Formats: sequence, C-alpha cells, structure tokens
Amino acid sequence: MTQVSEPRTVETVEDDATPPTPRVGLRRRVLSIAALLLGALVFLFPFYYMVVGSLQRSPDTSLAGAFPLGGWTLDNFSDINSRVNLAQSLLNSAIFTGAVLLGTVVFGVLAGYALARLRFRGRGTLFAVMLLVQIVPFQLLIIPIYVMIVRYYDLADSYAGMIAPFLINSTAVFVFRQFFLSLPEELFSAAAIDGASELRILWSIALPLVRPALLTAMLLTFIGPWNEFLWPFLVTKDPDLQPLAVTLANYMSNIAGRAGNPFGAILAGAVVLATPAVALFVAFQRRFTDLEIGSGVKG
Repeated sequence: MTQVSEPRTVETVEDDATPPTPRVGLRRRVLSIAALLLGALVFLFPFYYMVVGSLQRSPDTSLAGAFPLGGWTLDNFSDINSRVNLAQSLLNSAIFTGAVLLGTVVFGVLAGYALARLRFRGRGTLFAVMLLVQIVPFQLLIIPIYVMIVRYYDLADSYAGMIAPFLINSTAVFVFRQFFLSLPEELFSAAAIDGASELRILWSIALPLVRPALLTAMLLTFIGPWNEFLWPFLVTKDPDLQPLAVTLANYMSNIAGRAGNPFGAILAGAVVLATPAVALFVAFQRRFTDLEIGSGVKG
C-alpha cells in the first residue's frame, strides 16, 4: 500500500512569516534614512546656492562657486539696498500680504461655516460653483479685473487696487468648510438648545476648535500674495507702492547690469524675498496640520 506524504504547506507558511533579522531591518532603516537625506539635500540645494551666491564678493557660476572657501561679504545686500528702497518694498509686501490674509480668514471662515453648517436651498450648487472657480486661472480673468479696478473704481496706484482681487480665496473656503464638517454635531446642537445664535456659536465654539485650519489657510495663502508679481506690476506704477517682488524685477531689468556684482545682488534680493516665507514654514510646520477637538466633547 502506497504511503501518501503529508503536505508541507504549514511549514512553508511559517518559514515565509519569519520576521527579518535585526541586521536586515537595520539595513532597510539605513537605506530609508539615506534616501530621505538625499531628497532633502536635493530640495535644499537651490536655497543653499542662493544664500552662498548672495554672500560672494565676485560672481562664480561654475560648480566650484557652489562651494566657496572664502570671499564672503555683505556688499551685495548693501548694493541692492542703495539702488532700491528695500525697506519700503518690504513694508508694501507686508501691507499687501497682511490685508489679503485678513480678508482670507474673515471671508473664508464666514463662507466655510455657512457651507458646512447652515441649511439653505442651493448650498450644494454653490459649493460646486466654488470648486469650479478654482480651476479658472487668474491670468484668464486679469483683463476684465484690470478694467474694472482701474477704469470703473479708479483704484490704480493704491493698496486697495492691489488687495481687492485677492480678498476672497476659494481654497481657504474649502479648507474651513472641511474642518467645520469634521467638528462633532453635539457641540452645535447643545449650543443651539441653549439659545446661542449662529454668530455666537461660530465665535465661541467653532473658531477655537479650528485653529489648525486658520494656520493652514494663512500659510497656504501667504505664499501667493508675498510672491505675487503680475497683478501689482500691472496696477501700480509708483515705485513707493510696489511690493518687493515687483521692485526686484525692476531692479533685474533696469539696474542690475550697473552693479559691481549683478549676480550676487540679484541673489541677495531673492534671499530677502524668500526669508519670511521659509521662516514661517519652519516655525509652524508642526502645528498647521494638527487638529485636536476631542477635548471639546465630554462623554
């Protein structure tokens, strides 16, 4: 009688499920860290090269110029500051960006709360239209907006003319709406039973719980107006009103050729323009994605 051998499927599965040895796990970890470090170096190299170029006494666009051994100077910063008013340009950028951020937060919170919590006819259609607006590029609307701002409202060469088209940000409205939808319904129901109005609920309950959304919207919005060039360039001709991005562009096209080190001076201006944005993201990178709302609900 032939003897049937027993299957070894169980042993095979047990062999396949054997955890990796500590040496293999360590190797994978080292490779992962090396890959992350390489990606970080590739990402940070343009910033490093910008700072190094702004501190060089003479221009060096070769590969060796990225790793200089000496010749450091701050003359490039003083040179560009002597030819353009960097302080006034920074102030203009701060006014422009600050006003846009204020409008983004105020209108974004009100619109996002209405789309998330209020029940009215056409709410879904309105939200769909808002999403469709995001796919329309600003450059497509710039001519009618320019005609309206300059000809009909006479806001050329003014802060109001620069700020008005950017006061409402559909992306911020979307972010606030999603955060308001994620809040527990029990909080709003309890406040409504106590007789609180919608504005009272928004101010006392909703806003304290969506601080991460506020920070997220502000950081996402900050980059746009701070680096905005096209619209301020079109609507302002007075150098005393132009933000830093426009001032640097005018310097590059009209004045940089007469500088002792045009390459270094341009990079010095780029460092001044990029520093606030980089500093904000480094300072708030751990906070603007956090959301802690569990403490607002008591079981």
